[in-house]
Amino acid sequence: MLKPLTLLCLPCAGASGTMYLRWRRLLPSWITVQPIELPGRGSRTDELPQESYLALIESLGDELVSILPEQYAFFGHSMGALLAYGITHHLSARKLPLPTALVVSGCAAPNRQDSERYSKIQGEAALIAELRKQAGTPEKVFDHSELLAMTLDLLAIDYRLCGSFQHVELPPLPIPIHVFGGRADEIEAAKLNDWQLAGTQAFTLDWFEGGHFFLRQSEEVFLHTLVKRLTESLIGVPYEVPESPATA
Repeated sequence: MLKPLTLLCLPCAGASGTMYLRWRRLLPSWITVQPIELPGRGSRTDELPQESYLALIESLGDELVSILPEQYAFFGHSMGALLAYGITHHLSARKLPLPTALVVSGCAAPNRQDSERYSKIQGEAALIAELRKQAGTPEKVFDHSELLAMTLDLLAIDYRLCGSFQHVELPPLPIPIHVFGGRADEIEAAKLNDWQLAGTQAFTLDWFEGGHFFLRQSEEVFLHTLVKRLTESLIGVPYEVPESPATA
């Protein structure tokens, strides 16, 4: 029987931590899904969004110190992956308990980040085109002018945050790193493979059908693989998760 694990989930640019709530009914009972909400969205809409990567990972890391579960892992998609990486290093620098694993999805490795590309995506038309290309935004958002304006404002802020990221050489993390990528995403394999440079323990790279939001487009197989990788990190050996009756 596996010990309970809390999966701390960080959202992608332009999104809220609520994007992970549906996982609570889809993942095994031993995994507790805990979205991490960012300032300016969801339950924290009364706070100002943060545009500095370093300031955000420090504040989020400090917030987590008093509530870190006994056993936890980080998951982040796209921008959320960069945040999870930064928070883990922040906790490490403070000599605090590290996650069982760092799980990142749809995000180039820190040493492969192109921070300048975010400064080129400015203005409403460019941001809408970016949302369309990534194919992760519900169509109803584009049909609702107020909702679209809010989404674009938040996306612009988050892109400035991503643009503020600067890669510096840090000691490799002594934890497993599991990476997920979409076969039709524009992020090249080499940029995902370089995540192995960020750690000294087990490294895996899994591919799924779909673009940048493959975690939705191939949700069933994606979540099955996520459980497999989390289990391996807990027991330290390769593990094949039995298929549930619904998927067998």
